[in-house]
Amino acid sequence: MNFDFTTIIFILFAIMALQPILMGRLLAMRRGEAIRKIEKAHGARVITMIHRQEKKSLFGFSVARHIDMEDAQTIIAAIKETPDDRPIDLVLHTPGGLVLAAMQIARAVEAHPAKVRVYVPVFAMSGGTLIALAADEIVLGEFSVLGPIDPQLVGLPAASIVAARDAKPIEQVFDLTLVLADVSEKALAQVKRGAVELMTPRMSKSKAKKLAEKLAGGHWTHDYALTAEEAASIGLPVKVGMPKQFLDLMKLYPAPVQRSGVEYLPIDIPGRRGS
Repeated sequence: MNFDFTTIIFILFAIMALQPILMGRLLAMRRGEAIRKIEKAHGARVITMIHRQEKKSLFGFSVARHIDMEDAQTIIAAIKETPDDRPIDLVLHTPGGLVLAAMQIARAVEAHPAKVRVYVPVFAMSGGTLIALAADEIVLGEFSVLGPIDPQLVGLPAASIVAARDAKPIEQVFDLTLVLADVSEKALAQVKRGAVELMTPRMSKSKAKKLAEKLAGGHWTHDYALTAEEAASIGLPVKVGMPKQFLDLMKLYPAPVQRSGVEYLPIDIPGRRGS
């Protein structure tokens, strides 16, 4: 069979266009196998919510993900179809997202009759932490972090907007600041009330209120890294020690190669197969 130059170019273009799709399907199959192994080892239903930049679409564009209503719909459905007597291992890796979506997921987690463990291999910030508050146990790695759950309004911390309003006599405050401060107070109250609702099945209401104020009251910047040690010290049900299976699972959710500046070679261990 003879190929002219145009045919060769077309074939190359088709291979380049299909490569992200084929790689995506291969990774999905490998993720499925890894999840099945974890489920068998733990006797639990594994649900993942991992937000990474991944090559999507026909031409491999990168898409950044956050917690949204699609996540809420999918996770709630997965939880509801899980038998009441079967534990759930929920793997979180997220910068946060919509409070509404995160709260819906958290309520579904809290309502599951069997034990729910949240695994955070790297980070679960903002809405991710809100979801973790509903779990019976939060499993963190040595360097994993959670974060504050203080609401943000127009890109600014709600607590800081209220503080800015209170820093001046009322007649010197711009009308828009007054409006934003009013909405901010409502947002703060709602998030704190929601956090208390999620935590009271596992602790006293007074302790839950104190913890909700700490996490949602604007005491830290929104990207503050709440380490396992500090999370335990303020009363969160934290366990340190991330099973290797979950770390291996994270490797199957790669960010685009062209965006990464990190490289390393595997360590050769004497006696290991293939060494």
